[in-house]
Amino acid sequence: MRNHVPFGSICTLQNGRAFKSSEWSDQGTPIIRIQNLNNESKPFNYCNFEVEARFQVNSGDLLFSWSGTPGTSFGAFFWNRGKGFLNQHIFRVDVDEKATDKDYLRHAINSKLSMIIEQAHGGVGLKHITKGKLEAIEIYYPDLPTQKHIAAILNKADAIRRKRLQAIDLADQFLQSVYLNMFETSTTDATNKAQLGNLVAIDAPMVDPRDEQYLDMLHIGSDRIEKGTGKLLEAITAREEGLISKKFLFDENYVLYSKIRPYLKKCALAQGTGLCSADMYPIRPLEGKITREFLWRLLLSDEFTRYTESLPTRANIPKLNRKELEAFEFVNPDYEKQQQFSEIVRALNSSLVKFESSANLADQAFSALSQRAFSGELQLSA
Repeated sequence: MRNHVPFGSICTLQNGRAFKSSEWSDQGTPIIRIQNLNNESKPFNYCNFEVEARFQVNSGDLLFSWSGTPGTSFGAFFWNRGKGFLNQHIFRVDVDEKATDKDYLRHAINSKLSMIIEQAHGGVGLKHITKGKLEAIEIYYPDLPTQKHIAAILNKADAIRRKRLQAIDLADQFLQSVYLNMFETSTTDATNKAQLGNLVAIDAPMVDPRDEQYLDMLHIGSDRIEKGTGKLLEAITAREEGLISKKFLFDENYVLYSKIRPYLKKCALAQGTGLCSADMYPIRPLEGKITREFLWRLLLSDEFTRYTESLPTRANIPKLNRKELEAFEFVNPDYEKQQQFSEIVRALNSSLVKFESSANLADQAFSALSQRAFSGELQLSA
Protein backbone atom coordinates (compact mmCIF):
# COMPACT_ATOMS: atom_id res chain seq x y z
CA MET A 1 0.00 0.00 0.00
CA ARG A 2 1.47 3.33 -1.06
CA ASN A 3 1.23 6.34 1.24
CA HIS A 4 1.44 9.87 -0.18
CA VAL A 5 2.05 10.32 -3.90
CA PRO A 6 2.08 13.26 -6.35
CA PHE A 7 -1.35 13.86 -7.88
CA GLY A 8 0.11 13.70 -11.37
CA SER A 9 1.54 10.22 -10.82
CA ILE A 10 -1.90 8.58 -10.64
CA CYS A 11 -3.79 10.52 -13.31
CA THR A 12 -3.48 12.29 -16.63
CA LEU A 13 -4.62 15.91 -16.95
CA GLN A 14 -6.12 16.93 -20.29
CA ASN A 15 -6.57 20.66 -20.68
CA GLY A 16 -9.51 22.09 -22.66
CA ARG A 17 -9.58 23.80 -26.03
CA ALA A 18 -9.44 27.60 -26.23
CA PHE A 19 -12.80 28.20 -27.92
CA LYS A 20 -13.11 31.72 -29.30
CA SER A 21 -16.36 33.59 -28.77
CA SER A 22 -16.62 33.87 -32.56
CA GLU A 23 -16.89 30.06 -32.64
CA TRP A 24 -19.85 29.89 -30.29
CA SER A 25 -23.20 28.84 -31.67
CA ASP A 26 -26.81 28.63 -30.48
CA GLN A 27 -26.95 24.89 -31.14
CA GLY A 28 -24.68 21.88 -31.36
CA THR A 29 -22.54 20.32 -28.64
CA PRO A 30 -22.31 22.19 -25.31
CA ILE A 31 -19.00 23.89 -24.54
CA ILE A 32 -18.25 23.22 -20.87
CA ARG A 33 -17.01 26.43 -19.26
CA ILE A 34 -16.12 26.98 -15.60
CA GLN A 35 -19.48 28.65 -14.97
CA ASN A 36 -21.25 25.44 -16.06
CA LEU A 37 -19.43 23.14 -13.63
CA ASN A 38 -21.23 23.92 -10.39
CA ASN A 39 -24.29 25.83 -11.59
CA GLU A 40 -26.82 24.07 -13.80
CA SER A 41 -28.77 27.30 -14.27
CA LYS A 42 -25.94 28.87 -16.29
CA PRO A 43 -26.65 28.67 -20.04
CA PHE A 44 -24.32 26.88 -22.42
CA ASN A 45 -22.54 28.17 -25.46
CA TYR A 46 -22.45 25.56 -28.22
CA CYS A 47 -20.07 24.27 -30.88
CA ASN A 48 -21.42 23.07 -34.25
CA PHE A 49 -18.20 21.75 -35.79
CA GLU A 50 -15.96 18.72 -35.25
CA VAL A 51 -13.50 18.93 -32.36
CA GLU A 52 -10.59 16.60 -31.53
CA ALA A 53 -11.57 13.59 -29.44
CA ARG A 54 -9.20 14.59 -26.64
CA PHE A 55 -11.43 17.57 -25.86
CA GLN A 56 -14.61 15.51 -25.55
CA VAL A 57 -16.31 14.98 -22.17
CA ASN A 58 -19.02 12.50 -21.21
CA SER A 59 -21.14 11.90 -18.11
CA GLY A 60 -19.04 10.39 -15.33
CA ASP A 61 -15.85 12.24 -16.27
CA LEU A 62 -13.95 13.98 -13.48
CA LEU A 63 -13.11 17.61 -14.23
CA PHE A 64 -10.91 20.09 -12.38
CA SER A 65 -11.26 23.86 -12.70
CA TRP A 66 -7.79 25.36 -12.34
CA SER A 67 -8.58 29.04 -12.87
CA GLY A 68 -10.94 31.62 -11.42
CA THR A 69 -12.01 33.10 -8.12
CA PRO A 70 -10.68 31.32 -5.02
CA GLY A 71 -13.49 29.79 -2.98
CA THR A 72 -15.97 29.56 -5.85
CA SER A 73 -14.28 28.41 -9.07
CA PHE A 74 -11.43 26.07 -8.13
CA GLY A 75 -12.18 22.42 -7.53
CA ALA A 76 -12.96 18.95 -8.83
CA PHE A 77 -16.44 18.12 -10.12
CA PHE A 78 -18.12 15.14 -11.71
CA TRP A 79 -19.73 15.93 -15.05
CA ASN A 80 -23.21 14.37 -15.38
CA ARG A 81 -24.88 16.27 -18.23
CA GLY A 82 -23.96 14.18 -21.27
CA LYS A 83 -21.52 14.85 -24.10
CA GLY A 84 -19.72 18.16 -24.18
CA PHE A 85 -16.50 19.84 -25.28
CA LEU A 86 -13.93 20.89 -22.71
CA ASN A 87 -13.14 24.61 -22.65
CA GLN A 88 -9.80 26.03 -21.54
CA HIS A 89 -8.98 26.43 -17.82
CA ILE A 90 -10.50 23.01 -17.06
CA PHE A 91 -8.66 19.70 -16.87
CA ARG A 92 -10.29 16.35 -17.53
CA VAL A 93 -8.79 13.99 -14.95
CA ASP A 94 -8.23 10.53 -16.47
CA VAL A 95 -7.27 7.58 -14.25
CA ASP A 96 -6.70 3.84 -14.36
CA GLU A 97 -9.93 2.74 -12.65
CA LYS A 98 -8.39 -0.62 -11.74
CA ALA A 99 -6.12 1.23 -9.31
CA THR A 100 -7.82 4.54 -8.58
CA ASP A 101 -11.39 5.39 -7.54
CA LYS A 102 -12.41 8.67 -9.19
CA ASP A 103 -14.78 9.55 -6.36
CA TYR A 104 -11.96 9.17 -3.86
CA LEU A 105 -9.68 11.25 -6.05
CA ARG A 106 -12.27 14.04 -6.24
CA HIS A 107 -12.46 14.27 -2.45
CA ALA A 108 -8.68 13.96 -2.11
CA ILE A 109 -7.81 16.83 -4.44
CA ASN A 110 -10.60 19.03 -3.08
CA SER A 111 -9.14 18.54 0.40
CA LYS A 112 -6.02 20.29 -0.92
CA LEU A 113 -7.77 23.37 -2.34
CA SER A 114 -6.25 25.75 0.23
CA MET A 115 -2.76 24.56 -0.73
CA ILE A 116 -3.61 24.74 -4.44
CA ILE A 117 -4.87 28.33 -4.15
CA GLU A 118 -1.75 29.31 -2.17
CA GLN A 119 0.41 28.06 -5.05
CA ALA A 120 -1.74 29.74 -7.73
CA HIS A 121 -0.56 32.94 -9.41
CA GLY A 122 -2.50 36.02 -10.41
CA GLY A 123 -4.35 38.89 -8.72
CA VAL A 124 -6.67 38.85 -5.71
CA GLY A 125 -9.80 38.23 -7.76
CA LEU A 126 -8.51 35.83 -10.44
CA LYS A 127 -5.92 33.11 -9.94
CA HIS A 128 -4.52 30.19 -11.95
CA ILE A 129 -2.45 27.14 -11.06
CA THR A 130 -0.06 25.59 -13.54
CA LYS A 131 -0.37 21.97 -14.58
CA GLY A 132 3.07 21.20 -13.10
CA LYS A 133 2.23 22.61 -9.67
CA LEU A 134 -1.09 20.78 -9.57
CA GLU A 135 0.55 17.49 -10.56
CA ALA A 136 3.13 17.93 -7.78
CA ILE A 137 0.52 18.23 -4.99
CA GLU A 138 0.83 15.12 -2.82
CA ILE A 139 -2.25 13.20 -1.70
CA TYR A 140 -2.81 10.21 0.53
CA TYR A 141 -3.14 7.17 -1.76
CA PRO A 142 -4.18 3.87 -0.13
CA ASP A 143 -5.20 0.69 -1.97
CA LEU A 144 -8.40 0.63 -4.02
CA PRO A 145 -10.71 -1.01 -1.40
CA THR A 146 -9.66 1.61 1.17
CA GLN A 147 -10.21 4.39 -1.37
CA LYS A 148 -13.77 3.17 -2.02
CA HIS A 149 -14.44 2.87 1.72
CA ILE A 150 -13.24 6.44 2.39
CA ALA A 151 -15.20 7.82 -0.59
CA ALA A 152 -18.41 6.16 0.66
CA ILE A 153 -18.00 7.71 4.12
CA LEU A 154 -17.27 11.18 2.72
CA ASN A 155 -20.17 10.95 0.26
CA LYS A 156 -22.60 10.33 3.13
CA ALA A 157 -21.18 13.25 5.12
CA ASP A 158 -21.25 15.48 2.04
CA ALA A 159 -24.89 14.57 1.34
CA ILE A 160 -25.85 15.71 4.86
CA ARG A 161 -23.96 18.95 4.38
CA ARG A 162 -25.62 19.63 1.02
CA LYS A 163 -29.10 18.99 2.41
CA ARG A 164 -28.52 21.68 5.03
CA LEU A 165 -27.47 24.15 2.33
CA GLN A 166 -30.42 23.18 0.12
CA ALA A 167 -32.81 23.86 2.99
CA ILE A 168 -31.41 27.39 3.28
CA ASP A 169 -31.77 27.97 -0.47
CA LEU A 170 -35.32 26.63 -0.49
CA ALA A 171 -36.35 28.95 2.34
CA ASP A 172 -36.13 32.02 0.09
CA GLN A 173 -38.11 30.26 -2.64
CA PHE A 174 -40.76 29.34 -0.09
CA LEU A 175 -40.98 32.92 1.18
CA GLN A 176 -41.30 34.26 -2.35
CA SER A 177 -44.15 31.82 -3.01
CA VAL A 178 -45.92 32.90 0.19
CA TYR A 179 -45.54 36.57 -0.76
CA LEU A 180 -46.96 36.01 -4.25
CA ASN A 181 -49.77 33.83 -2.95
CA MET A 182 -50.83 36.40 -0.34
CA PHE A 183 -50.38 39.62 -2.30
CA GLU A 184 -49.97 39.15 -6.05
CA THR A 185 -53.71 38.97 -6.80
CA SER A 186 -54.24 42.36 -5.17
CA THR A 187 -51.73 44.20 -7.38
CA THR A 188 -54.36 44.65 -10.10
CA ASP A 189 -56.89 46.09 -7.65
CA ALA A 190 -57.47 49.78 -8.32
CA THR A 191 -58.48 50.41 -4.70
CA ASN A 192 -56.15 51.06 -1.79
CA LYS A 193 -53.45 52.57 -4.01
CA ALA A 194 -50.66 54.25 -2.07
CA GLN A 195 -47.39 56.03 -2.62
CA LEU A 196 -44.46 54.59 -0.72
CA GLY A 197 -43.43 57.98 0.61
CA ASN A 198 -46.68 58.23 2.59
CA LEU A 199 -46.03 54.93 4.38
CA VAL A 200 -42.36 55.20 5.33
CA ALA A 201 -39.80 57.60 6.77
CA ILE A 202 -36.22 58.03 5.61
CA ASP A 203 -35.01 59.67 8.77
CA ALA A 204 -31.88 57.83 9.93
CA PRO A 205 -29.27 60.33 11.20
CA MET A 206 -25.83 60.74 9.61
CA VAL A 207 -22.95 60.17 12.03
CA ASP A 208 -19.17 60.26 11.99
CA PRO A 209 -17.91 56.63 12.11
CA ARG A 210 -14.68 57.84 13.75
CA ASP A 211 -16.53 58.77 16.93
CA GLU A 212 -15.78 56.29 19.71
CA GLN A 213 -19.45 55.31 20.15
CA TYR A 214 -19.67 54.14 16.51
CA LEU A 215 -16.20 52.69 15.89
CA ASP A 216 -17.12 49.11 16.78
CA MET A 217 -20.47 49.02 15.01
CA LEU A 218 -20.80 46.83 11.90
CA HIS A 219 -20.81 48.70 8.60
CA ILE A 220 -23.27 47.48 5.94
CA GLY A 221 -22.42 48.50 2.39
CA SER A 222 -24.31 47.35 -0.68
CA ASP A 223 -21.70 44.63 -1.18
CA ARG A 224 -22.79 43.12 2.17
CA ILE A 225 -26.29 42.33 0.85
CA GLU A 226 -26.83 39.29 -1.35
CA LYS A 227 -28.61 40.26 -4.54
CA GLY A 228 -32.12 38.94 -5.03
CA THR A 229 -32.50 37.31 -1.61
CA GLY A 230 -31.90 40.19 0.79
CA LYS A 231 -29.56 38.07 2.89
CA LEU A 232 -27.04 40.02 4.96
CA LEU A 233 -23.47 38.83 4.39
CA GLU A 234 -20.60 38.96 6.85
CA ALA A 235 -19.54 42.53 7.65
CA ILE A 236 -16.74 44.23 9.57
CA THR A 237 -16.72 47.22 11.93
CA ALA A 238 -16.11 50.87 11.14
CA ARG A 239 -12.78 50.59 12.99
CA GLU A 240 -11.68 47.55 10.98
CA GLU A 241 -12.72 49.18 7.71
CA GLY A 242 -11.06 52.49 8.56
CA LEU A 243 -14.13 54.56 7.67
CA ILE A 244 -13.79 58.34 7.57
CA SER A 245 -16.88 59.67 5.75
CA LYS A 246 -20.27 60.04 7.43
CA LYS A 247 -22.65 57.08 7.48
CA PHE A 248 -26.30 56.46 8.33
CA LEU A 249 -27.04 55.11 11.81
CA PHE A 250 -29.81 52.49 11.75
CA ASP A 251 -31.48 50.09 14.17
CA GLU A 252 -33.73 47.02 13.97
CA ASN A 253 -36.72 49.16 12.88
CA TYR A 254 -35.26 49.82 9.43
CA VAL A 255 -35.07 48.17 6.03
CA LEU A 256 -31.78 48.76 4.19
CA TYR A 257 -32.11 49.38 0.44
CA SER A 258 -29.21 49.90 -1.98
CA LYS A 259 -30.04 52.75 -4.34
CA ILE A 260 -27.18 51.90 -6.74
CA ARG A 261 -28.13 49.57 -9.61
CA PRO A 262 -31.69 48.82 -8.45
CA TYR A 263 -31.90 45.84 -10.83
CA LEU A 264 -29.57 43.94 -8.47
CA LYS A 265 -32.40 43.82 -5.90
CA LYS A 266 -30.31 44.49 -2.80
CA CYS A 267 -32.55 45.03 0.19
CA ALA A 268 -32.20 43.61 3.71
CA LEU A 269 -33.88 43.63 7.09
CA ALA A 270 -31.63 45.49 9.52
CA GLN A 271 -30.37 43.33 12.37
CA GLY A 272 -29.67 45.37 15.48
CA THR A 273 -27.87 48.72 15.41
CA GLY A 274 -25.20 49.58 12.87
CA LEU A 275 -23.93 51.90 10.17
CA CYS A 276 -24.74 51.84 6.49
CA SER A 277 -23.26 53.43 3.42
CA ALA A 278 -24.58 56.68 1.99
CA ASP A 279 -25.35 54.61 -1.12
CA MET A 280 -28.11 52.96 0.90
CA TYR A 281 -31.51 54.15 2.07
CA PRO A 282 -32.38 53.15 5.65
CA ILE A 283 -36.19 53.09 5.35
CA ARG A 284 -38.42 53.01 8.44
CA PRO A 285 -42.00 51.75 7.95
CA LEU A 286 -44.64 53.84 9.70
CA GLU A 287 -46.56 51.95 12.40
CA GLY A 288 -50.01 50.86 11.32
CA LYS A 289 -49.42 51.65 7.62
CA ILE A 290 -46.91 49.08 6.36
CA THR A 291 -44.94 46.33 8.09
CA ARG A 292 -41.19 46.05 7.90
CA GLU A 293 -41.23 42.53 6.46
CA PHE A 294 -43.81 43.36 3.78
CA LEU A 295 -41.82 46.48 2.81
CA TRP A 296 -38.68 44.34 2.50
CA ARG A 297 -40.28 41.85 0.10
CA LEU A 298 -42.01 44.64 -1.81
CA LEU A 299 -38.64 46.28 -2.55
CA LEU A 300 -37.30 42.89 -3.70
CA SER A 301 -40.33 42.24 -5.89
CA ASP A 302 -40.47 42.17 -9.69
CA GLU A 303 -43.16 44.85 -9.47
CA PHE A 304 -40.77 47.32 -7.85
CA THR A 305 -37.92 46.35 -10.19
CA ARG A 306 -40.13 47.03 -13.21
CA TYR A 307 -40.88 50.45 -11.75
CA THR A 308 -37.16 51.28 -11.34
CA GLU A 309 -36.45 50.07 -14.88
CA SER A 310 -39.05 52.48 -16.23
CA LEU A 311 -37.14 55.45 -14.79
CA PRO A 312 -34.41 57.37 -16.68
CA THR A 313 -30.90 56.22 -15.82
CA ARG A 314 -28.09 58.52 -14.77
CA ALA A 315 -24.76 58.22 -16.60
CA ASN A 316 -23.38 54.67 -16.53
CA ILE A 317 -24.62 53.73 -13.06
CA PRO A 318 -28.39 53.58 -12.55
CA LYS A 319 -29.27 55.23 -9.27
CA LEU A 320 -32.64 55.58 -7.58
CA ASN A 321 -33.07 58.97 -5.95
CA ARG A 322 -35.24 59.60 -2.91
CA LYS A 323 -38.01 61.35 -4.85
CA GLU A 324 -38.33 58.40 -7.23
CA LEU A 325 -38.34 55.91 -4.36
CA GLU A 326 -41.08 57.76 -2.51
CA ALA A 327 -43.15 58.16 -5.70
CA PHE A 328 -43.51 54.40 -6.20
CA GLU A 329 -47.24 53.64 -6.31
CA PHE A 330 -48.65 50.22 -5.48
CA VAL A 331 -51.63 48.48 -3.95
CA ASN A 332 -51.09 48.51 -0.21
CA PRO A 333 -52.71 45.34 1.21
CA ASP A 334 -54.69 45.21 4.40
CA TYR A 335 -52.38 45.88 7.36
CA GLU A 336 -53.61 42.81 9.26
CA LYS A 337 -52.69 40.63 6.28
CA GLN A 338 -49.24 42.22 6.22
CA GLN A 339 -48.85 41.37 9.91
CA GLN A 340 -49.65 37.74 9.14
CA PHE A 341 -46.93 37.75 6.50
CA SER A 342 -44.50 39.37 8.93
CA GLU A 343 -45.11 36.60 11.46
CA ILE A 344 -44.27 34.01 8.78
CA VAL A 345 -41.05 35.87 7.89
CA ARG A 346 -39.96 36.10 11.53
CA ALA A 347 -40.68 32.42 12.14
CA LEU A 348 -38.79 31.40 9.00
CA ASN A 349 -35.82 33.63 9.82
CA SER A 350 -35.68 32.10 13.30
CA SER A 351 -35.55 28.64 11.71
CA LEU A 352 -32.90 29.80 9.24
CA VAL A 353 -30.60 30.78 12.10
CA LYS A 354 -30.79 27.16 13.28
CA PHE A 355 -30.34 25.84 9.73
CA GLU A 356 -27.27 28.00 9.17
CA SER A 357 -25.79 26.95 12.49
CA SER A 358 -26.44 23.33 11.55
CA ALA A 359 -24.92 23.89 8.11
CA ASN A 360 -21.79 25.40 9.69
CA LEU A 361 -21.47 22.41 12.01
CA ALA A 362 -21.92 20.05 9.05
CA ASP A 363 -19.16 21.91 7.18
CA GLN A 364 -16.84 21.66 10.16
CA ALA A 365 -17.62 17.96 10.60
CA PHE A 366 -16.98 17.27 6.91
CA SER A 367 -13.65 19.15 7.04
CA ALA A 368 -12.58 17.26 10.16
CA LEU A 369 -13.58 13.95 8.57
CA SER A 370 -11.65 14.81 5.40
CA GLN A 371 -8.55 15.62 7.44
CA ARG A 372 -8.77 12.24 9.12
CA ALA A 373 -9.38 10.46 5.83
CA PHE A 374 -6.43 11.99 4.01
CA SER A 375 -4.01 11.63 6.87
CA GLY A 376 -4.60 7.87 6.81
CA GLU A 377 -6.78 7.62 9.94
CA LEU A 378 -9.83 6.13 8.17
CA GLN A 379 -9.00 2.54 7.35
CA LEU A 380 -11.05 -0.27 5.80
CA SER A 381 -12.93 -2.25 8.46
CA ALA A 382 -11.96 -5.88 8.77
